[in-house]
Amino acid sequence: MKKWLLTSRQLCDLELLLVGGFAPLTGFLTQVDYNSVLKNDCLADGSLWPMPITLDVDAVFAQSLSPGEIIGLHGEDNTLLAHLTVAEVWCPDKSVEAQAVFGSDDIAHPGIHYLLKQANPYYVGGKVTQVALPKHYDFAALRHTPQQLKHWFAQNNWRNIIAFQTRNPLHRAHVEMTLRALHAVEDSHLLLHPVVGMTKPGDVDHYTRVRCYQSVLPYYPQGRTALSLLPLAMRMAGPKEALWHALIRKNYGCTHFIVGRDHAGPGQNSLGKPFYDVYAAQILVKQHEEEIGLQVLTFSEMVYAKEKQIYVLSTELAANETALTISGTQLRDALNNHSAIPSWFSYPEVVRELRRSYKPKNKQGLTLFFTGLSGAGKSTIANALQAKLMEMGDHTIVLLDGDIVRRELASELGFSEEDRNTNIRRVGYVASLITELGGIALCAAIAPYEKIRKEIRAKISSKGGYFEIYVSTPLAVCEERDPKGLYVSARAGKIAQFTGISAPYEEPLAADIVIDTTKMSVDVAVSVILQALHNAGYLVLSEVALETETA
Repeated sequence: MKKWLLTSRQLCDLELLLVGGFAPLTGFLTQVDYNSVLKNDCLADGSLWPMPITLDVDAVFAQSLSPGEIIGLHGEDNTLLAHLTVAEVWCPDKSVEAQAVFGSDDIAHPGIHYLLKQANPYYVGGKVTQVALPKHYDFAALRHTPQQLKHWFAQNNWRNIIAFQTRNPLHRAHVEMTLRALHAVEDSHLLLHPVVGMTKPGDVDHYTRVRCYQSVLPYYPQGRTALSLLPLAMRMAGPKEALWHALIRKNYGCTHFIVGRDHAGPGQNSLGKPFYDVYAAQILVKQHEEEIGLQVLTFSEMVYAKEKQIYVLSTELAANETALTISGTQLRDALNNHSAIPSWFSYPEVVRELRRSYKPKNKQGLTLFFTGLSGAGKSTIANALQAKLMEMGDHTIVLLDGDIVRRELASELGFSEEDRNTNIRRVGYVASLITELGGIALCAAIAPYEKIRKEIRAKISSKGGYFEIYVSTPLAVCEERDPKGLYVSARAGKIAQFTGISAPYEEPLAADIVIDTTKMSVDVAVSVILQALHNAGYLVLSEVALETETA
């Protein structure tokens, strides 16, 4: 039996298919249902469904499949979770999908970027049959299937159940809005149902968020509020995402659903304008309220009225009153800079949890990724920098030299573009772990392709700092140095696919630091890097140290 190793998003989708969170779906969409969803926001049988749930696979795997074949779907730890009976395989037009689902093809949108730049090119449609549910070891007591929640609601005599969707920590404005919802619906109860699958890149990790949710529960009426976690991979599709969220909450037994301002909005497009109108999601979900069988509760923005010192809806604010708000960007800046966060904005328990995750930059990990031709001086500078950083003693420093990594972690790989990229992904994976744990990873590898360098930057930047350092020493100088005799062998045809001679090197388009060793000594290069890290806040160097380094 062929097997497919599920991506993080596919794993979330499979779990909700298996437990009934995506009812009426029983598998990944076939082409007829996929086309109907894109065109009409419903399946081919007319059932309301606005989001394509697809299993994307690479070309090699797709071309090996036949209709009727059964394949195994495996988790990241290689556990068999489900069988999929292949109904069909096709290559979709993803630009059409982007416009239909997101209303745009602008890759500044995280969902569009994933679709066009990260997802595999082929789709496999077919019914899935459960073998085992994904195993979660974190917050196990807060994870419930739709059937489990429905049973709990019945046992506790909960009839009017208001669901609140969130991917962010709860602050005072969120709590005030949900309390209003409780007061608005007679004999109601509140289900805090936050997403713990994939959310927007840059969001705080779900462990921190769940601790924040737990810390605000005492601020709600006891016996009328419950917390349960949803393993959903969000698409950030605004209005259509809100409609999708409402259908999911109906499957979980909820009778009411809160749709707030700019529900599931991804932020601004590449022109600096919002992707969606702030109330578009409310309008769309309201239109389908009866069809879903769930009542939609809508609210305008909650703001803090400075003069009254209470939260009100923006529509309730008097002309002579001042509205106070803090944006997500402002909050992140305050956390990163360890600035004060007003008590009117959030709870001390929430701020405390967030501060545990937002360490000051000089306490965060980072990766310095050196790229350039063989002989450019990457390893020499990295070694010198490692010594200087270890002398300071503030961080754990790990040097990932290209030759050593090749020997120890990638000895089976050749020098094709695919193998080179696999090698760099391994380097990036190790560097991401070092960065996440607060260390400094110094990576010295040729890494000739811009696409893989961008991929590694994106992967590691979510864990801490990242600097791409282009050692731009010209080819002629590298050949003249030729410390390992590689260029001579390459010119003689003894080494195939040698970067700069018989294989390309794509110069970085946006390196953070550029160093040409024909114009800069190793000591000066190290000083330039240290100064850049100091300026960015990742190192705290005294004025004396700075004067010494730049002397």
